[in-house]
Amino acid sequence: MSGTFETIRFELADAVATLTLNRPDRLNSFTNQMHEEVRAALAEVKAGRADGSVRVLVLTGAGRGFCAGQDLSDRAVAPTDAPLDLGESIEKNYKPLVMALRSLELPVIAAVNGVAAGAGANIALACDLVFAARSASFIQSFAKLGLIPDTGGSWVLPRLVGPARAMGLALLGDKLSAEQAEQWGLIWKCLDDEVLMPTVTELARQLAKGPTFGYAQTKKALWASSTHTFEQQLDLERTLMSVCGRSNDYREGVAAFMEKRAPQFKGD
Repeated sequence: MSGTFETIRFELADAVATLTLNRPDRLNSFTNQMHEEVRAALAEVKAGRADGSVRVLVLTGAGRGFCAGQDLSDRAVAPTDAPLDLGESIEKNYKPLVMALRSLELPVIAAVNGVAAGAGANIALACDLVFAARSASFIQSFAKLGLIPDTGGSWVLPRLVGPARAMGLALLGDKLSAEQAEQWGLIWKCLDDEVLMPTVTELARQLAKGPTFGYAQTKKALWASSTHTFEQQLDLERTLMSVCGRSNDYREGVAAFMEKRAPQFKGD
């Protein structure tokens, strides 16, 4: 992968791109520079999806934290005597970030290795599969600063854990353990710390060998379902199934099944 980064690490192996937030001394909190570098990396992922070199993205953090959200010492959001429009930061940085993660036509896996707070928690929840180390935690820390859950938090929390739990998390800002997050359905799985990255890496490699074109259509269907009527969702299923049925991955899957061999999917 091209580019030299200062606040992230970006690596590609076995068609799996790994984006590591890399400001461990600040618990990987975001600055404008980090946003710029993450945008550049995600653009490379999108280009790699188009040429077949990237088939899965893993997002994680360096050191003892996943991401503590916004770095409040960053001049772009640091409170001053003058009025400050935090909505500008949302529009410029956080909205494009989670929209980019959600729109990638490949599996996106979050490996939450430590605290995920504020926007950091909601960036993880914007991924398709969320694995967390047993020592990790999720904190909607906005209320303690007089703010609202952003980066999609106010949308995703009620849909994942229900309105009562979402309201409690948002208003109280309590720390939610990885084990509790799994029990509530906020994340896919809680793992012992030492097996988090080996497990995620192995799964990512398996997914990279799979029918990634079909995975992309599955994502579209599931993300659309929350705003569709039942009939609208059936219509979307019909449309996307037709698209899948014309794909090379589907033809290869059927051929491999009939020939009793392992399929060789290419993601198209």
